[in-house]
Amino acid sequence: MADMPLRVIVVDDEELARTLLRELLAAHADVEIIAECGNGFEAVKAVTEKQPDLLLLDIQMPKLDGFDVLELIGADVPVIFTTAYDQYAIKAFQVHAVDYLLKPFGAERLAEALARARSRIMSREPLPAKALVAEARAARAPIERILIRDKADVHVIPVAKIDYIESQDDYVSLKVGDRNLLKEQTLSELEQLIDPNRFVRIHRRYLLNVARLVRIEQSATDSRVAVLHDGTELPISRSGYAKLREIL
Repeated sequence: MADMPLRVIVVDDEELARTLLRELLAAHADVEIIAECGNGFEAVKAVTEKQPDLLLLDIQMPKLDGFDVLELIGADVPVIFTTAYDQYAIKAFQVHAVDYLLKPFGAERLAEALARARSRIMSREPLPAKALVAEARAARAPIERILIRDKADVHVIPVAKIDYIESQDDYVSLKVGDRNLLKEQTLSELEQLIDPNRFVRIHRRYLLNVARLVRIEQSATDSRVAVLHDGTELPISRSGYAKLREIL
């Protein structure tokens, strides 16, 4: 169904790039641009509220880049990425057979990408969002911030402000001062992205910011606990204690 209508959101921090893309898309009568976003925060809000069929998403943007946006929206919507040359991004796209437009691109290349997007939509083939973000992030690890989506809102949490991270099945709970923030990600996945010299897996359930550690105490059951600056006590496994000793 080549005439299947496509409700599209365009995301690019450069106004000229959005204008050019708008002009190219105007040649496709069955494409409706339902929103234009100049940054990643606007993009997450627009996707949440408008539920588009397709996202044309720039990679290099300040504050939230394209991979940040993808991490936050997950596989909710098919995506065509637009990017200037980025070796890590392009490698990840090619590995996962995700379409991208390398700037500058023309009408023919855009038409080809739209055709692929239609095929993906019709086959209900999910976007490998998690794997794609993980591969792109691994090339740039360690991360300095963690993103959490709360409906249309986005929380950007600097890693340095986190006291500890607790596993809750397929989620993690971030303890940040007097707040507990929930993110859909496993502790093992997050552990691969955070600086191991700053955060230590002290227990199968906990990643500890060692800057928050005040002392280690022996408990009555011949095990150890980490005492944090605010008095919080967290269990330490044998392997966790060995890791702590390596960096303390």
